[in-house]
Amino acid sequence: MSEPEILLEMDGHVAVVTLNRPDRMNAISTKMLSHFSETLVECDRDPKVRVVLITGAGRGFCAGLDLQEASQGTGIGGASGTAAATAKFDLRDAPPTVLHNLDKPTICALNGGAAGYGMDLALGCDIRIASDKSKLSAAFTKRGVLPESGGTWLLPRILGWAKAAEVAFAGRTLLAQECLELGLVNQVVPHDQLMKEAGALAHEIAGNAPLAVQATKRMMRMGMDETFEANVHHVYLQLLPLFRSQDFQEGVSSFLEKRKPDFKGR
Repeated sequence: MSEPEILLEMDGHVAVVTLNRPDRMNAISTKMLSHFSETLVECDRDPKVRVVLITGAGRGFCAGLDLQEASQGTGIGGASGTAAATAKFDLRDAPPTVLHNLDKPTICALNGGAAGYGMDLALGCDIRIASDKSKLSAAFTKRGVLPESGGTWLLPRILGWAKAAEVAFAGRTLLAQECLELGLVNQVVPHDQLMKEAGALAHEIAGNAPLAVQATKRMMRMGMDETFEANVHHVYLQLLPLFRSQDFQEGVSSFLEKRKPDFKGR
């Protein structure tokens, strides 16, 4: 029996999700899409999970959608006829959309190349820790498509319009250090230290009050598309249940008692 193409392991309160198709550089097959989305939703619903860490098996993070499947007419966008191809490619429950709507913090441990769809997945995570052997490739226009899974929304917000236009229109490939200089990744670390460093940050976040972390992410996400006044109002509504939580009491008590807090997510 072959291994699952999406792996899920728990490391304390950190869910490690691995794209597991190393022989194809973790190119996304049709059957991986629903499994990946279901895994992300499962992590978001599980109270034991406080952070989701996403990485790839083998040498690459994700080579994008499986073009070999597409060329054979069996993969995403590979069906003959416009209607059939569109029917196979529905973004409403696809991983980038599900990833964007997660309340749990997400970290991408970028272990190698991320091209096309894989780049969109990496950019869709809240934080990116990159191996010094990694790269991001916006190869969409070189394949006759556009950044279909969040890139057109994410890139201008991360880079600003002009730089995003240069990267996307020209189909640029950016090495790890270039990604760091542009602000596309948070850190670049030696390849053999990637999971250690990404895991350390994941556990640092997981040690904080999970309801507060999730509310912070939710308000930051909403704040991208609303006025300051609207965001202040929504933040106030988020504060009310947090003030009544056990974790708030624990946060105050631990501060006064000068000890490390023990948050329960309640």
